Amino acid sequence: MSKADPAIAKMSFEEAMAALEAIVDTLEKGEAPLEESIALYERGAKLKAHCEARLKDAELRVEKIVQGADGAAVGVEPFPTE
Repeated sequence: MSKADPAIAKMSFEEAMAALEAIVDTLEKGEAPLEESIALYERGAKLKAHCEARLKDAELRVEKIVQGADGAAVGVEPFPTE
């Protein structure tokens, strides 16, 4: 697998999704030269992986919300991150 892009790693989920959507739009138009299309595709794959990781982290955080006897959230437990 390729190295993580530090610029992508710093992006919020929303920033990464916007960048990914722009790449998809560009590729769908088919106007980029071949080499640029390949580079865009590679960046898009990294953005997709980043978004999936951010969603998984959010899912884990939600799963760790502690519920009281009445079902109300009473706190959260830390979850391990890499």
